[in-house]
Order: sequence, then C-alpha cells, then structure tokens
Amino acid sequence: MKKFAESYGKRQRRGVSYLGLSVGIALLGLAACPLTASATEISGDNWKVDISGFVNAFYTTVSCNGAAVGGPALASSAVGCGGQQNRTTIGNGLLPDALITKFSTQQEGIDISAQVGLMVHTATAEGLSANSGIDVRQAFFTLGTPDFGTVKLGRDYGIFGSNAILTDMTLLGVGAPVQATQRGRVTLGHIGAGYTYLDNYGQIVYTTPGSGGLSFTGGVFSPVNNTGVYDSRSAPQVQAQLSYTHGGVKVWIGAKTQRFYAMAGSGALPANFTMTAGELGASLAVGKFSLLGNVQSGRGIGILTDGDQGNAKGINYLVQGTFALTDKFKLGLSGGVSRNQDNFASNAGFRSNSNVTAGGYYALTKSVTLDLELSQTRSKDFAGNTARMNGVAIGGILFF
Repeated sequence: MKKFAESYGKRQRRGVSYLGLSVGIALLGLAACPLTASATEISGDNWKVDISGFVNAFYTTVSCNGAAVGGPALASSAVGCGGQQNRTTIGNGLLPDALITKFSTQQEGIDISAQVGLMVHTATAEGLSANSGIDVRQAFFTLGTPDFGTVKLGRDYGIFGSNAILTDMTLLGVGAPVQATQRGRVTLGHIGAGYTYLDNYGQIVYTTPGSGGLSFTGGVFSPVNNTGVYDSRSAPQVQAQLSYTHGGVKVWIGAKTQRFYAMAGSGALPANFTMTAGELGASLAVGKFSLLGNVQSGRGIGILTDGDQGNAKGINYLVQGTFALTDKFKLGLSGGVSRNQDNFASNAGFRSNSNVTAGGYYALTKSVTLDLELSQTRSKDFAGNTARMNGVAIGGILFF
C-alpha cells in the first residue's frame, strides 16, 4: 500500500495522469485470512510446521464513463479502466496467491509461534512481463501464555480496519475491479470505497488472553511516510482495538495515531500534522442472515492509506448483508463510501469514492468457492463531477 501512496503523491504534485498508477502498485493482499486450513503438517523435535495458502483467479470486465475526476478516483477511466473506456483482465481478486508457513512449539511453559507469508500475483500488463515479484506481507513471531496473553513481534497487518476487511464478503471475490491495480497486483474490494487499507507494518503488539468475550489488542508500529510530502521521525505509530464477542454478535472500537512532518522542499501545508482516526463497528449473524456495519473517521486517515490526503479530515462507511440460500450458496449486497470532508487544492479537488457490489458465492467443495459479482463504483470531486465504473467479475478461489 505504501508504494501506491508514494506513486500517488508524486504524480499528484506533477499533475500527471493516473494512468501511470498501473505501474508499481504493489499494494494489496490479505494472507491474514482466517479461512486457510493446514494442508500439510510436519512435526519433529517438539516443533509443528503447517503449510497452507490460497490461489484465485477472476475474469473481470469494466466500463467507465462520466466526467474526469482527479485524485484517487477509483471510477475514473485512468484508474478504474486502466486508461481505457472498457477493459478486461483475468487476474486476482482482492486476495493475491499465497503460500503461508506457520511454526509452533512450547518451551518452558511459553507458547511460541511464527508465520511467514509469501504472496504473488496472476495478471501482468504484458505477455512478456514477469510476475516474479514476491510480497512478504507477514514475517513475525509470537510469545504467549494463557494467563499473560500474547506478544507479537515482526511484520504483519495493522489492527485498525482489520475487522472490516476480514468480514467483507468481497474478500473471497473482487469488489471494486480497479484495472490499474489488478494488472500487476489485485483488485480493491472496498479499500478506498468503504474503509482505508489496514496496511503492513513492522510492529510490537500485545493481545490480552480474552475473558468473557472481551479482548484488547494494542501496540506500536513503525511509522510510515507519504514519500515526497510527509515523513516520520522518532515517535512510532500507535494502534489499539477493544472488541467484545458473544454468540453471533461482535462489536469493536479502535483508534490509531501518528505524527507526520513536511519534508524539506515539499511545500506541504500544514507543515506538520497528527493523524488521529477512530473506528466503530459491529457484526451480527442470526441463522442464515449476517449483517456488518463499520465507520472510520479522522484527520489524516487517508482514502487508501495513512496520510495519503495530507491533513484532510475523512470518513468511511461500510454496510453489508448476506443470506445463505442453502448450505453451499450465499447471496450478498455490500456498499461503502470513502469521503474527504476538506477540499484541499493538493488533493486535486477529489471528494469521494463509493462502491456497491452484489455477489453470489457457491461452495463447490470445502476448499473451492466460485463467485459472481456485479458492481458499480462512483468517484466525485468538490466541483460536482462524477465518474462511473460498472464491473462484472466471475471466477473462484481455492484454499488449501
């Protein structure tokens, strides 16, 4: 995600078309998916090694129309359709392809584990282009006891926004089928149109043992830069989340903060600012129905990633409902909005992205899910211009 912010920041200042975003957007992938199951287990010398992962591919076709909207406008022809009015790609959905290795043991009463996740993508913009780039989004180890809780050290996904994206039905599908990101990485789900990406950080995080359904997770994270505009200094980023689970109900509240400093010569105003963001969400599962609602708001929260809109105040909404017609077939409807509440000239007058996705998900086997999604994404600016992208996606995902 940081690479997207870097590319976005540089092009925005130069006034360059967002067609260039299709290059170097190595941003997504959620190997922290709870749906993976151990395909292979190896034990020896008190260690257990689990190997699992997932592979997916989707045929997506999109059509873009409407006015030109600048900034991170996901529905614009430059970004949504990769510089064309219509586009087709066969590539990954919101998840990449991944190979995940987990290690665990117990020594001197301490539970010890580690995880390394390697991710690759399917689609490239050219037939001669290599897809040999590997993302190591996870490389961490944990130490814990039943009474003390667990400490995690290493690289992993953030806390803020984790419940929203991991509960998003489009995690197994496509969501917003943005072509500038799918060709060379993945689609966006509701990232930038419902929630800000949870990002990957170096981190030290503590999680309580959990009692009566109540759990707290919080820690310090390696602070991030908005390259060419803002950078970080000595203070870490801080994130925390409190959640409560009872039966089919889960509620959560979270927050994150970091200080940003204008880089010399950037001309950024204000010269310094503090990102402060909060989150409130809930999910409910009753019989064949499930509902999800999540709100994120804050100054410097960004549309796609931390601070990518500078000091602008932003707000994200996500609502979702699903219904299981049978044990194998589920229908769902989700909608999200990500909006700037401040009109800054540095953000090209960009105001909002929204996405509505209707999907059908069929469990062909316990390991294979087939999907069909129809979606519309809209982007608006403060001048009242609107761009639209209509999309169709069909394909499937395999967990092993």
